[in-house]
Amino acid sequence: MSAINERNLKFETLQLHVGQETADSVTDARAVPIYQTSSYVFHNSQHAADRFALKDAGNIYGRLTNPTEDVFERRIAVLEGGTAALAVASGAAAVTYAIENVALAGDHIVAAKNIYGGTYNLLAHTLVDYGITTTFVDPLDPANFEKAIKENTKALYIETLGNPNSDVVDIEAIANIAHAHNIP
Repeated sequence: MSAINERNLKFETLQLHVGQETADSVTDARAVPIYQTSSYVFHNSQHAADRFALKDAGNIYGRLTNPTEDVFERRIAVLEGGTAALAVASGAAAVTYAIENVALAGDHIVAAKNIYGGTYNLLAHTLVDYGITTTFVDPLDPANFEKAIKENTKALYIETLGNPNSDVVDIEAIANIAHAHNIP
């Protein structure tokens, strides 16, 4: 990827080429192929053991790695200025991973009350079984977030367009509150 950075490519070019800087070596295809596979070949048992122990980087199993997904994740990371990215099968999975990444049993989340119903249920019912509690607030007044923060608050959760009314919250004001409390 350093070759990409050294060339100072523009956003539009990065969208097309990060993760596949050269054409496919077998077919000379310019576009990233879609690998519809769930399994990969290991050269021997040691090769398999090293892959599963993460000593040797490479594909292991379709639910863990996929070359097409890898290209997508690398592109998103570069385009968003991140270190890495993770692609998942749904928005619900992404929200769950994000919350579970920062909160454990005994932790607390402050969330907008105007979020997608599935996310509301995750925070209000499912994660409670894992010891994570949530306080829901009216997000149209950012001060509500600050009032609901507790010592064990690990995240402030909003959606850029509230559901179902497409409410637009003051993202910057809420982010400033989170940052003032060292909360993502």
